[in-house]
Order: sequence, then C-alpha cells, then structure tokens
Amino acid sequence: MNRRNFIQTSALAGTALSVPADILASALPGKKPNKVIIIGAGFSGLAAAYELKKAGVGVMILESRNRIGGRVFSHKPLAGENLVIELGAEWVGASHERVIALSKEFGLELFNNQFDTHLIYGGEYKKPGEWDFSADMNDFWAKRREIWAGYSEKDKQTLDNLDWWRFLSLKGFNERDLDLREILDSTDFGEANRHVSAYTAFAEYAESSDKNEMDLKIKGGNGKLAEKLAEAVGMENILLNKKVTTVKQDKKGVTLITEDGNSYTADQLICTAPTYAVLKMKWEPGLSASMREALYALQYARIGKFPVVFKERFWGPENFDCATDGPGHYFYHGTKDQPGKSGVLISYATGDKAEVLNAQNPERRLQLILDSLKPAFGDVSKYVQAETKYYWGKDPLTYGAYAMYGVGQWFGIMPELKKSHGKVHFAGEHLADWQGFMEGAINSGEEAAQKAIMG
Repeated sequence: MNRRNFIQTSALAGTALSVPADILASALPGKKPNKVIIIGAGFSGLAAAYELKKAGVGVMILESRNRIGGRVFSHKPLAGENLVIELGAEWVGASHERVIALSKEFGLELFNNQFDTHLIYGGEYKKPGEWDFSADMNDFWAKRREIWAGYSEKDKQTLDNLDWWRFLSLKGFNERDLDLREILDSTDFGEANRHVSAYTAFAEYAESSDKNEMDLKIKGGNGKLAEKLAEAVGMENILLNKKVTTVKQDKKGVTLITEDGNSYTADQLICTAPTYAVLKMKWEPGLSASMREALYALQYARIGKFPVVFKERFWGPENFDCATDGPGHYFYHGTKDQPGKSGVLISYATGDKAEVLNAQNPERRLQLILDSLKPAFGDVSKYVQAETKYYWGKDPLTYGAYAMYGVGQWFGIMPELKKSHGKVHFAGEHLADWQGFMEGAINSGEEAAQKAIMG
C-alpha cells in the first residue's frame, strides 16, 4: 500500500458519531446540494469550489485573510521591479499531475526549478560533485524504492512507530551521514528527523521524483494559479476577511457565523482550515472526542523564509542552492531564471533554527544569515539591498507551515481527520497523499467536492 492507496481507503471512513441521528440521516448520500460553503480560499478551497461549480453546484468561499491563496504567498521583494519570490509553497513536482494539468488548462507556464546542491559543513564549502554521502548511504538511497516495495503492510505500520533519525541510525550509518540527512531532510518535513515518522519520511522519498518533487514552478509566481482558480469560481463568490467563529448544522443544512456577526447558510460545508483554526471554531453539534483528540495531536512544521535581496548574484549559477549546518540552514536562489542583476537568496530554516532566526531583530537576523554563507563567499554584506521574512510558525491562522506527521500518527490520526461530520467535509494538505504540497491541497479539495456532490 502506498500513501495514495491508504488515503483513498481511509476516505471511506464513516461520519463522526457525535452527530444527532436526524442530521446524520439527512447527510447520507443522495441528492446533489444546491449550495456549498467552503471555509478557506487556499488551493484546497479554490480547487473544491472549482470542482463544484463545474458540477453546477452553487458555492461561496469564506476566507479569514485579506487575500486568496492561503499558504501560497507570492511576493515582490522590491517595489517597482518584477522579481517574484514565494513566501509560502514553492515547488511543483514532476509527479504533481493536478497542478500541472490545471496550469496547462489556465495557460500558465511552468519552468524548471531544480537546483544542484552546494554544501557548507564543519566550516568547509563544497560545490556539487565535491561532496557526497558514504558508499553505504549512497547504496541504500539508490535502492530505496526497491526496499520500500519489499516492505509488507505490517512492516510499514511498524515504521510509523519509529522516528526517521532512529531508523537511519539503527542501520549503522556514520555520524556525518546522519548529520547531512538531518540538514537535508528537515527542510522537507519542517522539523528535526527525530520528530518525523519513519513511515512518512521513507514513503515520501520512495514515491517521489529524484529531486523529491522540487522540480518546477509557475512563471510569475505560484499565486497565479490561485488567481486563475478564483476567476473561474468568480470573485463575487469569495468573501475575504471573513473569519468563521461558529458552525451550526441541522437536518436542513449548515449555518456559519463570522467574527463580524454575519451568518451564511448552505446545504453542506467543506472546511479546508488547518487544525488550529478548526479547534478555534465553535461546533454545534460538537466534534467527536476522537476527532478533537486527533486535531490536538497533529502538529504543524515551524518553517521560516528569510529572503535577502542582493545587488549582484554573487553565488554564480542560476540553479544555486546550498545546505548548511549554520543558522541559515538551507539557501536557494528564489529568483532563479528571472531577468535582472539583483537576485534573492532565501534562507529557509526549520524547527528551532527558524524559531531562533525569527526571534532576532532584523540586524542580528541578517548577520546570522550572512555568517552562514561566509565559508563559501566571505563577507557579502556589501551586496545586501533589502531583507524580509515570513515565519509560518507564528502565522495567526495556522501556527505552522504544513502538517507534520510524527511517530505513530499516520495510520491513526489521518483516518480520523478525514471523517465527515454530518454535512461537513474536511480537506487540506494535511489530509492528502501529497501532504505538505500544493498538489496535496488540490487533491484533497477535489475529493471533498466529490463527497459533497454525492450528497
């Protein structure tokens, strides 16, 4: 069983048992709804709305932020210039069929966003081809898909009860290998390898492209796809600055009350909010105890993006990225293949490193970031033009960038969070096989829309 098969199987889970019998009966498959309300105008909510509209179902999206896109956040770091960086979701994978198909449908261009990784480790700088893992680690990595395919379902569930660092360390890899895997892998999961389920880690690396889906990007910014989806849905159907505080349902339908005191009704609801936001809402009838426990348990990764605009692209190749053991953690060229003399290196930090960088004042933070680059380039402060940040760990709506499935959580928490709650269906990247990616958000939104269409 791969993650996709598991997700599809767990999607068949029943409706939460806390819903009264009359509401439960009216929520059983049958009549297609006339209108569905969607909480959230991120990729999951927009994809759900687009799917529903194509099926002839009326939609309304209520979005807490003052913009669409959610955790997709394209940004121009310099006023008056056309450079675009991503403060949120960055990569479209070669295996991400729906993002690629929708981009083609809406006439959006995808360009290569792959990098060749440099390394700064122990104060030494190495270019691509000058550094590597041990022969043992390289052999394991080359055979990872074959090894994964040989695991039984019981083996995979056992892996879920082990963290990724312990799994690798028990295989006897040397300390340097473990250090390098920690530096690289923590950028994928947003926290240290000791916090991540070995099942979710191994599954991602065994089922992903060679670049781990760090393959493509939408020209002009990933937010372009959010704009196209919103246009297709109709901006008149998307209400911004509408924070939902209460969700009520009865046998007639659902009623949502927003922070400004307004109420909105529909036949069904699709909630794409992250778990923190779901827990802040008042639910009538209440969510089941098992659902609430699952919502409490699932944590979101502390990821910070700390872009620095430089007057010159002193790092050289356009496809530059660099993993480091310094506080800057992982650098990549955020304006790759965009014309201009200026360029942006994004310091992408996770976990405690992100927490520390975010806590500094701008001057101290910038110095820590530049110091991380010194072994490779010396003092590059003379090139600095501007700096900014976005720390998802303190985002008031998510308190994290994306869901991080910890030890023992995938096979227990995921099915619980996918259960419908009467006339309410849940969606989001945290409920998808491509979890943590834009592809996952879209997949989950479309699946929830199909649930709603079935009545």
